[in-house]
Amino acid sequence: MFTLLKTDSGSKARLGTVSTDHGQIETPIFMPVGTQATVKAVPQHILRDKINAKIILGNTYHLYLRPGTEIINKAGGLHKFMNWDKPILTDSGGFQVFSLSDNRKIDERGAQFKSHIDGSKHLFTPENVVDIQRKLGSDIMMVLDECPDANSSFDYAKNSMEMTHRWAKRGRKAFQETESLYGFKQNQFGIVQGTIYPELRKISAEAIAEMDFDGNAIGGLSVGEPTEDMYAMTDVCTDILPQEKARYLMGVGTPANLIESVARGIDMFDCVMPTRNARNGMIFTRNGTINIKNGKWKDNYESPDPGFTSLLCESHSLAYIHHLIRCNEIYGLYLTSEHNLMFYLWLMQEIRNRIQDGSFSSWYKKAAEELMVRI
Repeated sequence: MFTLLKTDSGSKARLGTVSTDHGQIETPIFMPVGTQATVKAVPQHILRDKINAKIILGNTYHLYLRPGTEIINKAGGLHKFMNWDKPILTDSGGFQVFSLSDNRKIDERGAQFKSHIDGSKHLFTPENVVDIQRKLGSDIMMVLDECPDANSSFDYAKNSMEMTHRWAKRGRKAFQETESLYGFKQNQFGIVQGTIYPELRKISAEAIAEMDFDGNAIGGLSVGEPTEDMYAMTDVCTDILPQEKARYLMGVGTPANLIESVARGIDMFDCVMPTRNARNGMIFTRNGTINIKNGKWKDNYESPDPGFTSLLCESHSLAYIHHLIRCNEIYGLYLTSEHNLMFYLWLMQEIRNRIQDGSFSSWYKKAAEELMVRI
């Protein structure tokens, strides 16, 4: 599934490809988040033809609750349901369940939870999340894991990690004993846990690697811990996870996070940040981040990022975008969302180019600092 093409001489950055039956993905790559079978405010044809997204993410928890897996199954799977012919990754729903706090109960069976929609009770187990994702028909499915709070005690983190490992073995078995429903190959990734304890991360990375998943993910980061801890735990994991398999850092992050994590050996990313921040008036540019709601933009008729090829930058001024977002106009949400996703995919292409030509290790620190600037 994963082919390693090149490694950077001055960091752990690497070029590769992830091959699926719905297409090949050049890595490092960012996956736009299509939580409920749509990337918010952006049509599929724009994602495919303008933004050039190679893979998107769907959320098992939300799709299971609404419209329901049987509806998607009758449509012929998620690709047909949402008219998307490129790869899809689905998470297990674990993160959403565990974020429900008072409305869930975790034990060896799995995670029992109440729907945020109507309060109905449900149970996710390592086995039934495989069945659900078989019906969704994603190209890459994730195993069920527990994502503890970043402030968890060592003992809680250790017990949680060990249960996640037991769940992973059950999920792997369920995957190996079932088949795809739609005539194409599905792949399964394991998830490393251990919060911010290096010794636990090491144990977890070794355990997950030994289970021989098609790829490996690092979970439980970017959940409130200091950025330095996130980078340190990523380093611990990528030192252990096998070179010949893709490494996916879940739920990360800012443009600077992506650059720094690529330098630590990560191949795949997802995050709601480009679209969520877009809807709240945050625009990512090559010169830093703009809060378009700020009153200083109301009579600025320049482009947000001159020369950038998004519709927002090519056709509209800061003053116009400021007006649309302040008025909560739908067109403004589309423009900022399209732009931010184009920026993230542009950044990943720039990273790949830098690794290819050998300039990544001398470029990435300064680039990360520049992209953190607030304009």
